[in-house]
Amino acid sequence: MPSKSAKKQDTKKKTTVIAGEDLASRLEKKIKDRSASIAIIGMGYVGLPLAVEFGRVGFKVNGIDILEKKIKTINAGKSDVDDIKDYEVKELVDLKRLHCTNDFSVLKNSDVVIICVPTPLNKTKDPDVSFILAAVEQIEKYLHQGQLVVLESTTYPGTTEELIRPKLDALGLKVGRDLFLAFSPERVDPGNEKYTTQNTPKIVGGTTPACLKVAKAFYEQVIVQVIPTSSTKAAEMVKLLENTFRSVNIGLVNEVALMCDRLGIDVWEVIDAAATKPFGFMPFYPGPGLGGHCIPIDPHYLSWKLKSLNYYARFIELAGDINSHMPEFVVEKITKALNSRRLSINGARILILGVAYKKDISDLRESPALDVIRLLQEKGAKVSYCDPFVPVIKMDHGPDLKAITLNEKTLKSCDCAAITTDHSSFNYQWIVDNSPIVVDTRNATKNVISGRKKIFKI
Repeated sequence: MPSKSAKKQDTKKKTTVIAGEDLASRLEKKIKDRSASIAIIGMGYVGLPLAVEFGRVGFKVNGIDILEKKIKTINAGKSDVDDIKDYEVKELVDLKRLHCTNDFSVLKNSDVVIICVPTPLNKTKDPDVSFILAAVEQIEKYLHQGQLVVLESTTYPGTTEELIRPKLDALGLKVGRDLFLAFSPERVDPGNEKYTTQNTPKIVGGTTPACLKVAKAFYEQVIVQVIPTSSTKAAEMVKLLENTFRSVNIGLVNEVALMCDRLGIDVWEVIDAAATKPFGFMPFYPGPGLGGHCIPIDPHYLSWKLKSLNYYARFIELAGDINSHMPEFVVEKITKALNSRRLSINGARILILGVAYKKDISDLRESPALDVIRLLQEKGAKVSYCDPFVPVIKMDHGPDLKAITLNEKTLKSCDCAAITTDHSSFNYQWIVDNSPIVVDTRNATKNVISGRKKIFKI
């Protein structure tokens, strides 16, 4: 078996074979004539839509995933992502433009490799980049000249340059000359029918000017507008600014909701009135907490990075603290609602309406509704839920919950109905008419005529 040094020398020999050839231009040509082969590592809510967009314009795409169920689903021409329809996947599978596998050897013949793996936080809210490192380890095995590697997973500023580039450089191929490395943050908004992968402007940062040029040319094949940044670190920071902006402003309006509750003011009326100002104000809305993979998590990547530079990100930490305690405030509201009927939360039958982290999707990641359910159960409440998009909740503690049918009987038999996700399919007038009492965390009952029925809002 050849030594590592021998392998490196062999790689360098291959580099000299194509001496003088402009690998960047060659790759750009393959990209523009759609002959470049694409591999996407991670076929979730980011990877699958990307695969569909590139397959749609004629590229051959190999999706790589470690989940056998996902592989079988995609290869059967079906989608497990809300924003992608089955027929979109089936068409590409039938045309042999899309194939999913767990075999990383397909990277050997791939001109472009995109990393779309999860980047969660661990229990101490430190970044977990193990999925990125695992993907890079596989890429190292099959790395070759003229290849473009792009990281799309959200992470802290410096990850591409400090974590990935040294590993690729160590193989004897020079980034920016022999191969190309870039970062382009995903900007997926599940359930958004107006802004999709194709028409949402794409940020791209390269580790060298040549890397940026190739990556920009690549994304321009399917994205309407591609916006370059001066570095991968700047592109990484763009993503974190976007989601920190939302996290901090939602934290602010959630705190205003807490203030208004104590002052006896309707926070929704205040926000609507403030939103009439044509300048200097942007409305954000309170809720039961933050959900989804991005907004509750991404700001902590920035906070963690800054701690290593002896800087404490106060706004981020404060917003995170306020937002994470909103489920407790919702439970307080439910408790007060029950008290108005002289009922105790212990033993009360609580019906949760909507458990996805946002309306009209099935995504449960970081959903505050799960925390509300857990807190209610800890207080002895008998909790059931209805969500047309989520048939089963796999609970971390205790048995799984199955969605119940929403009908007049289930509403009238509960002690309190709590709206935690404002799905469009819910008939809120009918819900109020048939529920003994309603707690509304989303202002879904704004236009409902309640009569003598009591509606408790946050």
